[in-house]
Amino acid sequence: MPATKLICFDCDSTLSAIEGIDELARLRGPEVLARIEAMTNEAMDGRVSIESVFGRRLEIIQPWREDAAAVGRKYVETVEPSAKATVAWLVAQGWTVLILSGGFLPLIRPLADYLGVARVEAVELHFAADGSYRGYDAAYPTTRSGGKPEIIVRLQRELQPAVTIMVGDGMSDLETKPVVDRFIGFGRYVVRPRVKAEAATFITSLDEITRILR
Repeated sequence: MPATKLICFDCDSTLSAIEGIDELARLRGPEVLARIEAMTNEAMDGRVSIESVFGRRLEIIQPWREDAAAVGRKYVETVEPSAKATVAWLVAQGWTVLILSGGFLPLIRPLADYLGVARVEAVELHFAADGSYRGYDAAYPTTRSGGKPEIIVRLQRELQPAVTIMVGDGMSDLETKPVVDRFIGFGRYVVRPRVKAEAATFITSLDEITRILR
């Protein structure tokens, strides 16, 4: 049966306090972390395109499967305090909830399972038999600018929702504003001035969504 209401959440710095790519970098030491954090922030603030840093960051880090599992656990440990209750409330109200991220599917899946979110739209990582890094799904839309609105349009065709909401902290989330009914900016962990200025609504705790949608 088609969904009547669709709400999409960004993951990094929204459903969880961390940025997954930065946590992978942290496992390689402070110099690599500083380099990757700078690249991530430039992309999330809109100073450079996502595609200009996406593959380069992974090539620098060379994450192993065990690294992905470790960061997956950290996502759950650093979950936004009201996220689980907010997702449960939304589901009870008839919303279809999914995670739409420029992050990595194997890292995010444990958090999605913890939150009770069945569907995750995120980038697949590839590993060799020994667990070493063997690339990522470079064709996936969220590896580039404009990817999140592209996925939302596809979801709207598939699910035919009467209303679509996007919740997130970054420029890639703000890009969805023209294709959703409401863009909710999120600033608990980081406030990006343009996102705050251009969001229809700006919140700092996910449970504010329950008040907004009542």
